[in-house]
Amino acid sequence: MSSRRTRSVLAAASALSMLALAACSGGTSSDGGGAQAGSDAKIKVVASTDVWGSVVSAVGGDKVEVKSIIHDPSADPHSYETTADDALAAKGAQLLLSNGGGYDEFFGKLTEQAGSAKKLVAYDIAATGDENEHVWYDLPGVDKIADQIAAQLGELQPASKQQFADNATAFKTKVDALEKRLEELGAAHPGTKVVVTEPVAHYLLESAKITDATPKAFSDAVENDTDVPADAVNQYKQLIATKQVKALINNEQTVTPLTQDVVKQAKEAGIGVVGVTETLPAGVTDYIGWMTGEVDELAGALK
Repeated sequence: MSSRRTRSVLAAASALSMLALAACSGGTSSDGGGAQAGSDAKIKVVASTDVWGSVVSAVGGDKVEVKSIIHDPSADPHSYETTADDALAAKGAQLLLSNGGGYDEFFGKLTEQAGSAKKLVAYDIAATGDENEHVWYDLPGVDKIADQIAAQLGELQPASKQQFADNATAFKTKVDALEKRLEELGAAHPGTKVVVTEPVAHYLLESAKITDATPKAFSDAVENDTDVPADAVNQYKQLIATKQVKALINNEQTVTPLTQDVVKQAKEAGIGVVGVTETLPAGVTDYIGWMTGEVDELAGALK
């Protein structure tokens, strides 16, 4: 998701004011970045987005206190600028979790102020070998990330190490069930092709062995906020008009006149439109519930 379009540009404090306010807040705090004393104290975690915050919550349970910097569907991680509150949260965190892969570069400013906090980068842990940064849709990668979260939390609070491992196992069981559903979905619809407005759900389609037939020039241009070449637009619309594709996967957080146009065309042609997002939808706090809804919607479009 790039810095563009209809999304709100969040007001941000300058780096100078962040440091000044942080200094005014009182320097070192007793609940700062080191491991807290006692097994009852909550581990402070800061995640770049609520997607990763929800995974931490699933693994950490009632032993963690999680702050997600991006928790608004209108916010764009590519253009977000950190605030004084963000800096203070990072300074007091014991664990920092970012997406990486160029997705949330703003988080680098926070990690510089985080002192001895442990740091995890989801993209690096998933190690997909793919340049696509949307690794929260890479379910096997999410399993690996859950394990790393459990390991780091266990180091911070050894008395709860087994609980974190058990929570991670329970979480991964649900993730693996979703991965199996995707594999079964693909097997039930061999040779299925779809188009996307942006390659956000790349890994989900890959798991289901569903072909993304979108002209590369189309998705690249939308993702980079540049004009889509006329030839690519024509090819894309022809795939819909001739019903060579079964569904259109639409990033609901990327809205342009062109994406609105092709979504409208797909609906009129009787082609299923599957909405995907890059952050948790409003009112949703659970990763598994969110992903289940995404898979259900995809399955419905392929019937």
